[in-house]
Amino acid sequence: MSDETAHQLHPDDERALEVLTSGTTDVLPQGGLASRLASARREGRPLRVKLGIDPSGSDLTLGHAVVLRKLRQFQDTGHLAVLIVGDFTGMVGDPSDKNALRQSLTAAQTAQNSATYVEQALRVLRRDRTELRRNSEWLGEMTMTDVVREARHLTVAQLLEREDFARRFAARQPISLVEFLYPLLQGLDSVAVRADVELGGTDQTYNLLVGRELQRAHGQPQQVVVTVPLLEGLDGRAKMSKSLGNYVAIAEPPDQQFGKLMSLRDDRLVGRYLRLCTDLPPGEIALLEAQAEGGGAEAAAAKRRMAREVVALYHGQDEALAAEERFTTVFREHRLPSQVPDAPLVAGDPVHLPKALVAAGLAASTSDARRLLRGGAVRVDNRALPPETLDVARADLVGRVVAAGRKRMARLVEPGDAGAPDAPAARTAR
Repeated sequence: MSDETAHQLHPDDERALEVLTSGTTDVLPQGGLASRLASARREGRPLRVKLGIDPSGSDLTLGHAVVLRKLRQFQDTGHLAVLIVGDFTGMVGDPSDKNALRQSLTAAQTAQNSATYVEQALRVLRRDRTELRRNSEWLGEMTMTDVVREARHLTVAQLLEREDFARRFAARQPISLVEFLYPLLQGLDSVAVRADVELGGTDQTYNLLVGRELQRAHGQPQQVVVTVPLLEGLDGRAKMSKSLGNYVAIAEPPDQQFGKLMSLRDDRLVGRYLRLCTDLPPGEIALLEAQAEGGGAEAAAAKRRMAREVVALYHGQDEALAAEERFTTVFREHRLPSQVPDAPLVAGDPVHLPKALVAAGLAASTSDARRLLRGGAVRVDNRALPPETLDVARADLVGRVVAAGRKRMARLVEPGDAGAPDAPAARTAR
């Protein structure tokens, strides 16, 4: 930010600028956000701050929430969030940070995946300062002539500057022309909504800069690009991703969120989760981070605090405390909680356990169920089943609490008995 721009900023905008740039990776161009804040005040209007999310799955995760929370900060300082559900670009597939050709989704898949996106996003954003759009509104109306005309604004050399494209080109891996079109389409979103600012993860930097280029070509003021860090997943290695299964969804129940967060494999990431996923002040985060990195009981306590703070953001403090208490009951004191949801048991005697786990919502598929069984992660009334157990006598399952891993459990009941007030296992669990 130039001295001249800094001098011109209203005190409220100076304070806003400090908040809006905290925790970011890049703000491009340098001084651009300060200039936009100043011009918005002169013009008496809020900034239009764009975020696009493609419906590649049905859940928004804590990874999405990092940028959603930054967008909320813009709202809280008086600006308008323009949230674009990429129902059209989702059918193309964003190649960012991918090592291979990404499979495209059908229109039906994008519609199904995005059905609850808005409700989930509004757990973070303010409805009264959110403009909701779908990019099929303008991209779906384009003709081939329109696409060719817009494509003239980008060169293949520019596209190959992208790290993921350059890596795949050097390795002689295929890059489809459709993938080349993705940055163009995302950039046209910025033109369509006349974005002043666009937010994204660091893997989106190139696409966001293309938006600036296309706005320039269309005679619009160029948007400011603000990027935020990517959140590592629960495995502690790759970024949080639905496709990798290392994620926490913002709409998951409190117990599931808490249990997943307590399964974070690398305690050194506790501080990063605190910074990117909670509202705790920096000083307190620094203390908790030091505890986590020190190992032992203090690290476990810091991780618990992190899990509690995240759950409280999406479900409230009371639910977070209750989820922590239930977690302690099951996994520290080795007792079953008094309230476990019922699930009807599949037909058969003996019962094929992989099929029963899927039907009860404790596994995503029979192959996932077999993996859990092989790993010794399935317990019946807190007793671990021997690995490779596939078939169990029906009498040994009816009324029993079955847990798959640390996060999911259900009481198996006969069909028609779901919701029975007091199955035998519930009585012995108290």
